Amino acid sequence: MTSEIFGTPIERSGTRISGPFRSPKNMLGEQSYDGHASIHDDATAQKLGFAAATIEGPTHFSQFEPLGVAAWGSHWFASGCLSASYKAACYEGEEVSAHLETDPENGDRATIYMTKRDGTEVLRGTASVRGGGPTALDDKLAGLGPADLHRVILEKVAVGMKRLRVAVRMDPDRAMGDLYPFTLRQKLERVTERSAWNMPDADTPWGSPVLPLEMVSVLVHHVASDDPWPLKSPRVDLFVDQEIRLENGPVLAGHDYELEREVVGISQSRRTESMWVRTKIFEPGTDRLVASMLLNTASMKDSYPAYDGERQAIETRA
Repeated sequence: MTSEIFGTPIERSGTRISGPFRSPKNMLGEQSYDGHASIHDDATAQKLGFAAATIEGPTHFSQFEPLGVAAWGSHWFASGCLSASYKAACYEGEEVSAHLETDPENGDRATIYMTKRDGTEVLRGTASVRGGGPTALDDKLAGLGPADLHRVILEKVAVGMKRLRVAVRMDPDRAMGDLYPFTLRQKLERVTERSAWNMPDADTPWGSPVLPLEMVSVLVHHVASDDPWPLKSPRVDLFVDQEIRLENGPVLAGHDYELEREVVGISQSRRTESMWVRTKIFEPGTDRLVASMLLNTASMKDSYPAYDGERQAIETRA
């Protein structure tokens, strides 16, 4: 079966809808923040124990969009949601396939996962449309325990911190800053899946081209360094959990929006300190919510040189 809007080959087997194996491209090799390279640079990634530069997580969201359309049709563009935890790094040259398992008891919600050729799971979560109930990250966020009082990189960050609205816009040839050293047009040349509605000259029901969900992530996150949270540097971050939810979608290219950001959770693992931020996308000058993104960004403890010494000092003061 072929998704008419995307032209992507779709296979169905019982309750499972699968897409083809694709090889996503790393377009963040030149990314920088705080004046240094990121996890998407080979040398930086290898210092932290990765085999090479990693593919940014939301790059994989594009492979799920044809599956969402296959499951829910046009409802996907109005209220589709992908909610996932990243399980394993993916490197350029590796092939991955997206899968969606429909739920016979809840037609508006499905399980999603992505696998490599060898079966390694890259991500897992849920896809849904309006009415589908709690998402994978709704459940995960609700289950977070109290924040560690002895955190270092996030010492000055607190749940409830907010940032005032900021204007954003993505045009086909608009540069998106140091965090995203490419344009929408350049991304569309290399994206794993695209529809005619994504293209700059598209004639869509909304009058403007539709942004792929992975580019909604870029629209939201490209301003992060303009008004940063008070995290300590230098450090290297990676996306661990991410959800993009359309409320009154789709999100359009060449359209003005406003963003509001809020810290909604803090968590920690042996190797990382994590900050959960929910960003809401509004029509300018209104409270009409177009979409939202929930992002858990993990800061690698080993990437902050003063971590051990500051941790000891914080524990001593406590």
